[in-house]
Amino acid sequence: MENDAATLYCPNEACLAANPLTHKFCQRCSAPLPKRYLWVVGENLTVGSPGDILADRYLVISKSVVLDRKPGLLPQVPELENSQGIKAYLRLIPYSLNVPQVYGVLPLADGNSPKEILLLEKPPLCADASATQVQLCSQLTTAWRQATSMRQLNWLWQIANLWQPLKSEGVATSLIDPHVLRVEGSLVRLLELRFDAATAPGLPQLGTFWQKLQAESRPAIAEFLQQLSNFLIQGEINSSEVLITVLDQGLADLGRSQTPKIKIVTKTDTGPSRQRNEDACYPASGTVVSKPPQATALAIVCDGIGGHEGGNVASNLAIETIQQQVQQITSVPYDHLEPSLVLADLDQAVAIANDKISQRNDSENRHARQRMGTTLVMALPIAHEIYITHVGDSRAYWITRHGCYQVTLDDDVAAREVRLGYAIYREAVQQGGAGSLVQALGMSSSASLHPTSQRFIVDEDAIFLLTSDGLSDFDRIEDYWETEILPILTGENDLVKVADRLVEIANTKNGHDNVTLALIHYRVKYAEPELTVKAVIPDVSAMPAASSGTKGLQPTLLEGSPNQKTKVLPENQPTKITRLPLSLIVPLILAIASGGLGYLIMLLRSPTNIFPVRTPPPTVSNPVSERSLNNLEPGWVIQTNSDIPLGNLAAFPPGSFWQVIETEPIPQPATGDLWVEMRLCSPPGEVNSDVAQPPQAQTIERIELSQLKRFDISVLQPDHDNPCDADFSQTPALNAQ
Repeated sequence: MENDAATLYCPNEACLAANPLTHKFCQRCSAPLPKRYLWVVGENLTVGSPGDILADRYLVISKSVVLDRKPGLLPQVPELENSQGIKAYLRLIPYSLNVPQVYGVLPLADGNSPKEILLLEKPPLCADASATQVQLCSQLTTAWRQATSMRQLNWLWQIANLWQPLKSEGVATSLIDPHVLRVEGSLVRLLELRFDAATAPGLPQLGTFWQKLQAESRPAIAEFLQQLSNFLIQGEINSSEVLITVLDQGLADLGRSQTPKIKIVTKTDTGPSRQRNEDACYPASGTVVSKPPQATALAIVCDGIGGHEGGNVASNLAIETIQQQVQQITSVPYDHLEPSLVLADLDQAVAIANDKISQRNDSENRHARQRMGTTLVMALPIAHEIYITHVGDSRAYWITRHGCYQVTLDDDVAAREVRLGYAIYREAVQQGGAGSLVQALGMSSSASLHPTSQRFIVDEDAIFLLTSDGLSDFDRIEDYWETEILPILTGENDLVKVADRLVEIANTKNGHDNVTLALIHYRVKYAEPELTVKAVIPDVSAMPAASSGTKGLQPTLLEGSPNQKTKVLPENQPTKITRLPLSLIVPLILAIASGGLGYLIMLLRSPTNIFPVRTPPPTVSNPVSERSLNNLEPGWVIQTNSDIPLGNLAAFPPGSFWQVIETEPIPQPATGDLWVEMRLCSPPGEVNSDVAQPPQAQTIERIELSQLKRFDISVLQPDHDNPCDADFSQTPALNAQ
């Protein structure tokens, strides 16, 4: 290999020194040297021979893997206007724990090859010490036989949680393709997305794929998996929600054979450039908590917003309120805890804290920039699970011997743009106002606040890090996890010392903000049970509206409470019309009580995230004698009759008006259902001048009509006062239900 090829250029703009690939830090300026291995998407595609340099920056490692030698430069970005394949990756960014994201494109001059090759970052592979040899993580089908029964069900549980979001994007085939379906420790990691053929796979095909695993399953779950596969193949399990619930039952049975030990330490520091500390944490800074002997382990990190006007008041009030609420949640014996209800209770605890801060703002007559607020991230380990809830840009990371994974997605403008398919992440973060928050606690009522609660199965020793952006900014976790945090798992360092070291890194490498963190050391001891697990189909009528699993891998969502710490999103932002399917509205009402249906929420929870062009209302042609959702036409207006705490409708109270722009038959499957495109006509309420603001009109993407019918929605009568200026026929209002 040529010497020039075996160099990695420092990302520090003031340095840019060439370094050997084996170095972790720049030999000139000591800046961390990120090694970004990228997966080249394309079947039977050869981009070059190992050692070749492409586009003057990418080192060919193998047939489908390249290394970016100039990680400090923005990669060439793809054109997204007509790239539905790329947009599927972007819209699945809330699932980046399992689904790789687009890094950029590789231009090729060869006339026999495509002009641009898609590059995916963080693929499931590992490199040796030379950084020139990489190995793909094992296929699930290969790793299966060595896994414990707990891990085998954990992998299936993750696949079940991914089924609906990937199916909605037309890429469910990825979950039954052995080459694409990889595992990295306890995590399911997809190599790339496989797009569905004309006939998309269904749950019976998933059952057939799982059935092949039964022969090499652990004795404790072999019969369970055989029953489960048969239920899927025969159609007795016909939804991912039911499937997840059955898997949850199996995991709960196996969880009795797993003994966790948990240790938590917290630290908060004012930092070198701030006059006061607006952050707060629980337990109190410097406290070490162990479970056992403690009955409950809870960690919370809050980053206050509001400066001397009260950011510290908001963060401490949030800590106090949520800690009290969680005490009530954990007072119930584990065997009686329903995961979906725990998730709903955590959301409710955050809502109560939000309202207390908001009421404090109102009572003190605080407006706009004077309002106090706070971000939040918290972790609640229970048995073999850990629940993580967040609002804003305070983050949670999951560190194992296999890697460091960010499990939350910031509630900011950049992530919102990616999720909507407008930009790849590395491009989005370069835009003005990219770090503007779209929600935080205390800025408005809880009706327009949507915390993201997730749960994860923990079947191996791990560290969970909760941190404010004083530490996470500028990729400090990604740069230092291996040298500073990983030694906890190998027994080479102590949890308290690592916490102190991370605060030091935040203050010396960043230093622009307060820093607060919590480290959670989760140790696992598991013994294969002698008894076998049985698969039982639950009584669907008795199930919660959203199953316990639908938020297991629930995406981080970008919500409607407009909040930010940095730049205001300009009102003259270029606008785009997007279309959201109408079928996603229906399950949302069903999920009010328990807060589920993760992917549907991911699509719909975005009151400030779409900037539609105001278009004149279409004229109504051939009006029908009966006005209802059964014969919905362009130009008609509907009205919400109740508060809907999920989706685009969440930012607006009962009485919001929506106008139908277009209806379109759904070609596959041929169910007779319709896609419906609507725009919001009612203006948003008063919002703060110092936060990202929603536009005066909004649309939601395509929504299935069959789902809309399950809402408490009325089709308006002609003389009803509304802001849509539609042409109504002379018929009374009809309730949609």
